[in-house]
Amino acid sequence: MADKDNLNLVLLLQGCREGRRSSQKKLYELFYGYGMNICLRYAKNQSEAQEMLNDGFLRVFTRLHQYDSDFPFRVWLRKVLINAAIDYHRKHKRYNLTHFEEDINQLVEDKQTYPDISSNEDVLGIIQQLPPAYRMVFNLYVMEGYKHQEIAEQLNISIGASKSNLSRAKEKLRKILSKKQARRAKSN
Repeated sequence: MADKDNLNLVLLLQGCREGRRSSQKKLYELFYGYGMNICLRYAKNQSEAQEMLNDGFLRVFTRLHQYDSDFPFRVWLRKVLINAAIDYHRKHKRYNLTHFEEDINQLVEDKQTYPDISSNEDVLGIIQQLPPAYRMVFNLYVMEGYKHQEIAEQLNISIGASKSNLSRAKEKLRKILSKKQARRAKSN
């Protein structure tokens, strides 16, 4: 079955390279959910995520010749979508990713634990409550596994700003989760 799926993907990608709209539509539909999940982590809402996703797929269709078929398509698509999200935020300049003036030595990785997250917790909704700069660094570092050096290069910020934004994102998440936990405790 996996071989059939791979063959179908190869044929779809070939159709996209040839500019066939039907192949582009099928590829978009096939990876819509996967791509939307990625974009939602970087967006403040569904509308913004949809715009990032569409920008990303436009890049996919115009740069498909850059895809190396020796590697999984999902990995390449993920990278394209993350870059589209970064560029979206740069283009809209809704936040400033500059270095915060503070002593980075005080931002040593803390070992505080997060309040318990229940299985029905809306983790995406919690992440979307972060300010855009914090959300961007948090996602790149925690969700995508980027190092601070890579984040700094991607976002044109200092390594210190990346560390600072991550630390602040974690602290804000801690506060959000603590408040939710306190509300749950009151209602029980």
